[in-house]
Amino acid sequence: MAQTLIEKIAQKYAVGLETGQLVKAGDYISIKPAHVMTHDNTGAVIPKFKSIGATKVAYPRQIVHTLDHNVQDTSEKNLEKYRKIEEFSKSVGADFYPAGRGIGHQIMIEEGYAWPGTMAVASDSHSNMYGGIGCLGTPIVRTDAAAIWATGRTWWQIPQIAKVELTGKLKPGVVGKDIIIALCGMFNKDEVLNFALEFTGDGLKYLTIDQRLTIANMTTEWGALTGIFPVDEVTIGWLKKRAEFVAARGPAGVNSDIDGNGTHPRMNRDRIALLEKEMDSLKPDSGAFYSKEIKIDLSTIEPHISGPNTVKVMSSISELKKKEIKINKAYLLSCVNSRVDDLAEAASVIKGKKVADGVKFYIAAASSEVQKESEKRGDWQTLLNAGAIPLPPSCGPCIGLGAGLLEDGEVGISATNRNFKGRMGSPNAQAYLASPAVVAASAIAGKIDFYWNDNEIKPVGEIKINTAPASAPAAVKIIDGFPSSIEGEILYCHQDNMNTDGIYPGKYTYNDDMKPEDQAKVVMENYDPEFVNIAKPGNILVGGFNFGTGSSREQAATALKYKGIQLVVAGTFNETYKRNALNNGYLLIEAPDLVNDLKAKYGNSKLTVKTGTVAKIDFKNSIINADGKEYKIGPVGVAAQELIVTGGLEEWVKNNL
Repeated sequence: MAQTLIEKIAQKYAVGLETGQLVKAGDYISIKPAHVMTHDNTGAVIPKFKSIGATKVAYPRQIVHTLDHNVQDTSEKNLEKYRKIEEFSKSVGADFYPAGRGIGHQIMIEEGYAWPGTMAVASDSHSNMYGGIGCLGTPIVRTDAAAIWATGRTWWQIPQIAKVELTGKLKPGVVGKDIIIALCGMFNKDEVLNFALEFTGDGLKYLTIDQRLTIANMTTEWGALTGIFPVDEVTIGWLKKRAEFVAARGPAGVNSDIDGNGTHPRMNRDRIALLEKEMDSLKPDSGAFYSKEIKIDLSTIEPHISGPNTVKVMSSISELKKKEIKINKAYLLSCVNSRVDDLAEAASVIKGKKVADGVKFYIAAASSEVQKESEKRGDWQTLLNAGAIPLPPSCGPCIGLGAGLLEDGEVGISATNRNFKGRMGSPNAQAYLASPAVVAASAIAGKIDFYWNDNEIKPVGEIKINTAPASAPAAVKIIDGFPSSIEGEILYCHQDNMNTDGIYPGKYTYNDDMKPEDQAKVVMENYDPEFVNIAKPGNILVGGFNFGTGSSREQAATALKYKGIQLVVAGTFNETYKRNALNNGYLLIEAPDLVNDLKAKYGNSKLTVKTGTVAKIDFKNSIINADGKEYKIGPVGVAAQELIVTGGLEEWVKNNL
């Protein structure tokens, strides 16, 4: 079977496979990632780790702890939290980086944890960034992190995979941020929701590693679970320069990362030489299947801006300049766009000028190393001379923490990755996203602006949807305790984008006195108050597409389980909802054709339909039979079955300590 690059890396980090088994998109697998990173949320993972009975970590060198989110908070409460995290980290022998060293994702790149051809995870959605150097980076939730600390392992369902072909060459003044803004704005109908993306095309050779990191980082906002660039000469060239730098630098942070011979344990010449020999194997096979193929011509992109308050709306700089949109604040910070090249771009625009009256321009480097290098080059001082306000190398305003947040009625333009309403401050403010150069130009103009003299151009792109070649599905191995099939009456809820507040109202989320039977009584209350009276134990709930979007509350999965719903079938699921469900021993199955047939039959006049149709789910042969029709489903592999049989990830960990 031909495999994509993502399938090849997943194969390498999968454990417990059958002899000769080749993994593919849709498979549930048990994974042992090369590294797992947690940041300030390490404080929330520690009690989960202890509650499952773990007394030591399985592989100390697998674990990375970074303090980066709430760095500006110097209250005794936060400092005590940071002290406890550092104390725990050192006690288990993990790699620890203190507040001020930088943003965790940047550290993962700088210190060689995110390595080309490997798999690294983090309890943060922007772990996609590792794909910029050819590392399969993907987010996990906190329970997963605790499981990896304890056993070295968690589970992953390989997503559908799309190819994104970048052709042509960018015009001067156009950068990686403009590419990903254009992609988010052009393909803004959830075309890549929960997909894994592989970037390819003749345009790649013109993109620096910094630009690739920016694009990979914001595949999160595009809706993807991971986005990966190939390992090529650009990658190798960057690694060699980085290895020379760290060899001359010496130890970093609290960790003595350089051994007695002056060699970094990860970023070194021998490891790079080995990678060069492996490059041919780190390519997709000829004939590998991609569910979708997206193409965009880089030469047709001009600087673009996202927003306000959404990445799904883009406007060209040519268009927005005409609107004279005044700004109050500008931001050059975060893990997506505050590296050396980004700061240099902004400095070249702002040199010799001053930030406009009434505008505050905040800057923060992605790491302490980035700031030192920017200072050495003179770019940092150029920005300060213009009136920029420095913040520590950390997350800060990007996630609504610390100084410089947007206030009521204000307009901000930012080189960060998210401009969700209220994320960077007041929900009554407006936030736009742009490249570092556009942000700097806007800061000195006092309005959204950039020195773009070319004629307005429209990005040219296309998308193609592929049909998987027909093949006889292999019989799935069924473990002891897991049923080979189940039956139940279909309960149909038509709503697409069913959010977790509809499934389990927010007013109950932090009520710790809610017992299982109490959760069952209020399930789906905000969606349909009659649901609890219609639903019966043993029903199979069929929902719409993107089921479980919104807040990450676990009760939105457990409440259905406690109500006696055997499992949920939907067209697609929100990935965090899927992880929370399976981590709590509750099975979800995607069957888009079944959902579409029910939509056609029942429409949307009733919120909850008691269909009278009995569905039989054959797990061994990956088939649903309902209403005289057969629907194929993805195989529920051993990794998923184990979680159902044991009752969830925490119990699985206890059994595997």
